[in-house]
Amino acid sequence: MQTHKTKGIVLRTVKYGETSIITSIYTELFGVQSYIVKGIRQSSKKSQGKGNYFQPAAVLEMEVYHNELKNLQFIKEFQWAYLHNTIFFDVTRNAIAMYVIELLQHSLKQPEANPELYYLIEDTLKQIDIGSNTLVSNIPLYFTLHLGGELGFKMQGDYSTKTPILDLQDGNFVTEQPLHPYFIEGTLAETISKINHIQFYSDLENIKLNRDIRRNLLMYLQQYIALHIQDFGEMKSMIVLHEIFD
Repeated sequence: MQTHKTKGIVLRTVKYGETSIITSIYTELFGVQSYIVKGIRQSSKKSQGKGNYFQPAAVLEMEVYHNELKNLQFIKEFQWAYLHNTIFFDVTRNAIAMYVIELLQHSLKQPEANPELYYLIEDTLKQIDIGSNTLVSNIPLYFTLHLGGELGFKMQGDYSTKTPILDLQDGNFVTEQPLHPYFIEGTLAETISKINHIQFYSDLENIKLNRDIRRNLLMYLQQYIALHIQDFGEMKSMIVLHEIFD
């Protein structure tokens, strides 16, 4: 069987049998794939520490076997593509990284590849790992908005005196309140407009928000994503994020 080299971001890992795992990984080449990794939980010297590679948010370089007809694939070789300095140890940064990972778990329903989305995820995780506190605190807002764009429902338009209302159902800025309850206005709508047009992570430094505004914005953006993805479900990491936002 042919092998392929691809980078991948670990989304979820579960124990399988006595010594193995099954891991769900968002790959650069194939989108979401499930892999079985045998013998990784053995207590031998060869296997020691290998389980660390498959923590959620890990960024890996892999050589994989890929069969379009199978739901479960195999990994031949794996190593770090990027080794996090803080995400696995810092409580705040870990919570934000886990929000990103859980959002992907709820949003990615099909296995198809999207390299641009892969790079967005990898770059976002790197920024969570190394960015300033202000930048990192704003990343959940930035990532949620840009994920919507990569999945095909980018927010359109701008906040202005003529279009001061953000319609979350249609995903655009409008003149009048829609007939449904899914909209925001005022400062919250203006802030989302600003974040939506940010191209570089460093510009997130300039968005100064307090804890309550960040919470409210994230709640509305969750609603926005859920309105566009069938069976989106409930995000457990939101509770943790609300606790750590300063």
